[in-house]
Amino acid sequence: MDFLIVLAIVGIFFAWRLIPTKGIKQISTADLKKQLQDQSKQFIDVRTPSEYKINHIRAFKNMPLHTLSTQAEQKLEKDKEVIVICQSGMRSMKASKLLKKQGFKNITNIKGGMSAWY
Repeated sequence: MDFLIVLAIVGIFFAWRLIPTKGIKQISTADLKKQLQDQSKQFIDVRTPSEYKINHIRAFKNMPLHTLSTQAEQKLEKDKEVIVICQSGMRSMKASKLLKKQGFKNITNIKGGMSAWY
């Protein structure tokens, strides 16, 4: 019985982490392709520099997740939409939540990340 309670708590914890935060949009890579030419948006890739160097989408600037809180304050405009991508969508969701806490209002996460790009 205790095992089931622990299993349920662990399941709820992981499900809670995957639920999108209010105010953060989720779009597919197909939707992203329609927006890449929009100069009013800020495109951020939060993967490591080595991952970014191997393959990236030209419109995206590399701001690794571990440096994002500092770089966001210095290099991003809070009144412009920020579109965030990583390899699978997990780090970009974490980055999106971080940006939301920093006061960014219009944040979009790419579902599936670079893995879904092809």
